[in-house]
Amino acid sequence: MKQVQVLSLFVCTLIGNVLSGSNHVFQDLKDREGVLSFLEYYAAVSPSSSVTDKPLMVGLTLIHGADSSGAVCLDGTLPGYHLDRGSGTGKDSWLVQLEGGGWCDTIRNCVYRKTTRRGSSKLFEKQLPFTGILSDKAEENPDFFNWNRVKVRYCDGASFSGDSQNEASQLYFRGQRIWSAAMEYLMAEGMQNATQALLSGCSAGGLASIIHCDEFRELFPQSTKVKCLSDAGMFLNAMDISGGHTLQNFYSGVVSLQEVQKSLPSTCIDHLDPTSCFFPQNLVAAVRTPLFLLNSAYDVWQLRSSLAPPSADPHGTWTECRQNNAQCNSSQIQFLQDFRNQMLDAIKVFSSSNQNGLFINSCFAHCQSERQDTWFADDSPRIGNKRIAQSVGDWYFDREDVKAVDCPYPCDNTCHNLVFNDVVSNITFSQSTRLTSTPLNLLIIFLVSLCSISTAGFKFVR
Repeated sequence: MKQVQVLSLFVCTLIGNVLSGSNHVFQDLKDREGVLSFLEYYAAVSPSSSVTDKPLMVGLTLIHGADSSGAVCLDGTLPGYHLDRGSGTGKDSWLVQLEGGGWCDTIRNCVYRKTTRRGSSKLFEKQLPFTGILSDKAEENPDFFNWNRVKVRYCDGASFSGDSQNEASQLYFRGQRIWSAAMEYLMAEGMQNATQALLSGCSAGGLASIIHCDEFRELFPQSTKVKCLSDAGMFLNAMDISGGHTLQNFYSGVVSLQEVQKSLPSTCIDHLDPTSCFFPQNLVAAVRTPLFLLNSAYDVWQLRSSLAPPSADPHGTWTECRQNNAQCNSSQIQFLQDFRNQMLDAIKVFSSSNQNGLFINSCFAHCQSERQDTWFADDSPRIGNKRIAQSVGDWYFDREDVKAVDCPYPCDNTCHNLVFNDVVSNITFSQSTRLTSTPLNLLIIFLVSLCSISTAGFKFVR
């Protein structure tokens, strides 16, 4: 029953995001984060082609006392995390994952955001499924299954990096303080004794894992093995299809509103403006701690919300391509190939360091470490003959030097590409995992229909 209640709240909140869009040029950006989060959540609670057991559900812990230092969500509520304790050989190893979920760049958008689970712990799910890199099963997560695994909830709207407030709107931009409070709490919970630690994050959390990577390293003695993983966090300052800079303009609002410059590395701030220093392409080469970049060269979030958002496509010439990569024409594919080349150029200096790792595949995907089907399953995406989980594990444990860069689209037939449709009943998650008419699945469809006038269907295809 709790699972049904969580899905009901999640779907209605997601649809609320869509219906509240008005004419703001970046409302679709928030919507797409919600869409992808919903897909990740449903993939986690659905059976996959190679996994039969239900995922571990891990309870929420609020960080009591965090408000005394001003470490609060947008609405002033307490931050929180989900922790599953390690065991055996992993009892002194810690994996900390920073939740993602977009950003807010204006008072109006942040006021709305604080009425959702992205801005208030009152709306946090009481339990979350731990899948992919957070799974507790060796057959699903061979290198990290028995570690202490933590998911830190995201409720500040600036990748755990803002430090200001707006009293008139009762908004608290305290991402940096939430980060610090969470780390202090986890250290007291036993992380201070870690012999191995990995900071990870997906999307906005992937950006946060880059920003805070060296801070994370400084928490531990030099004897502790510390590395960082950014999944789908390589957001590029790229020109959109209209010749504009959609993401740059949006990030400028986030940085100035939430005073993110206070949290950005001095190595960047000393020679670039704060907005430029919120883009990871200007940060990764200066990160001292070993860092792994897991990213799609054709990240669907960036395609839909940064490169070709509806605001830059008034005639809808990119609509079909945005929904399904198979519908892109040759000129659109060339635009996306240019974007891939920009990404590879942006990481040249980063990749020249022996301590860093790469897995850049040619899939239309977003956040591949959290979902079981893309992290480690029989039909997971591969570069060469190696899946993402194996590549990250080989890099973390120094088994191999990992600099895996896929050949250009459409050469990779192992991808789980994300396709958006207009029919609710077409929600599928891989070639081998299709939405069946179970009572829970039918309830999801009913909730979507009940909560909204119209919505989109989605599927992962091979």
